[in-house]
Amino acid sequence: MSALGRHILVEFVGCSSQTLNDVDLIEKGMVEAAKNAGATVINSTFHHFSPFGVSGVVVIQESHLAIHTWPEYQYAAVDLFTCGDTVDPWISFDHLKKVFEAKNHSAIEMHRGALNMLNRIEFHVKDQRKSLEETLQPQYKRNLWFTDKDENQALSLRYSGNVLFKEHSPYQKVSVYDTHAYGKMLAIDNMIMCTERDEFHYHEMLVHPALQLHGKAENVLVIGGGDGGTIREILRYPNVKQVTMVEIDEVVIKASKEWLPQISCEFENPRLNLIIGDGIEFVKNASPNSYDVILIDGSDPVGPAEGFFTVDFYRHAERALKTSGVLAAQGESPMFHTKAFVGLHHCLKEVFGAQNAHPLLFYVPSYPSGMWSIQLGTKNELSPVVDLDLAKAKNFSETHGLRYYNAEIHQAAFALPSFVQKLLASHHQ
Repeated sequence: MSALGRHILVEFVGCSSQTLNDVDLIEKGMVEAAKNAGATVINSTFHHFSPFGVSGVVVIQESHLAIHTWPEYQYAAVDLFTCGDTVDPWISFDHLKKVFEAKNHSAIEMHRGALNMLNRIEFHVKDQRKSLEETLQPQYKRNLWFTDKDENQALSLRYSGNVLFKEHSPYQKVSVYDTHAYGKMLAIDNMIMCTERDEFHYHEMLVHPALQLHGKAENVLVIGGGDGGTIREILRYPNVKQVTMVEIDEVVIKASKEWLPQISCEFENPRLNLIIGDGIEFVKNASPNSYDVILIDGSDPVGPAEGFFTVDFYRHAERALKTSGVLAAQGESPMFHTKAFVGLHHCLKEVFGAQNAHPLLFYVPSYPSGMWSIQLGTKNELSPVVDLDLAKAKNFSETHGLRYYNAEIHQAAFALPSFVQKLLASHHQ
């Protein structure tokens, strides 16, 4: 061999966009490409970016394979570098061309470290910390990252590399990942919905401030909430006679039942009336004065959940509430989705009245920025702080072993930082 290494720079064009946005399929393909060429795989590190794009590298004993994809252009840039004469990078190239379903490509091979330009010296490692046996037997480690981001900020969680559940419903892509730090994670369209480690932060704060404020809710409506955590919390209340849950995507329920049993544990409860359907249409057609509490457990304002952020939707919801009713909605983050957070507050002020729109803040570490909100709309001038039965809330949280919500948290959550107060006081465009 006339050089230390062979380096192929490849551009794959006209690829499958779905494949180029599938971090698991790409990682598997890259690892197989290395092994097919006879390389020894040591480590793989891959990131999926939201909404699309994958970057990653497979470190091999003989050097590396690296990639970055642009699904929106059906394009992938690949870097295949092998050292020695035992690994043929063109075998890797052939495999990846098939995996990506590339219609076209360009490739250039360079020989790196031309031996006629180099002089070999005697080199001895003075500080050998690992045994020779360990050095000769590298262990393959996977390092895959799921990233939830917008154009300016992101949160990444490392996961095992195995996607436990993945299905495209008529509405969205539903996935379950096994993360290292947060347990199993439900994602929809590459956005984090909940994780085993901190889901109770969200579900307890969506449900208990509203139900504790009402005090004697018997008929509750939930829009969304396919993971089951919201109905789990509602059904802790013996006075609740029926929960009507309207979820548009039964695939979310299927995924949660299969992989998140501690969250989805109440789907068989006889007090639950589960309807697979459009929650926006359901609320529009609901009879007036029907529900004590309405909970909007939707995702970010895109796709099926976009309608949960409109004045018309909340006018219908307000009409469906009884005279002492309470509405609570997933309200986004003042740090991450500022426009949606402020917009929903102004929407509730317009529908319920300025004195009856009450945002509360809490923290979910796995949600982008960590700071999140629930926004309440109340009728009959109910104040979530003044009208709370503190002793009852304290007894409830202790009796049920709640892990986030308690009476003190309830009161404190409505105390907003000054910057949030200024945001909410700003004119909504």
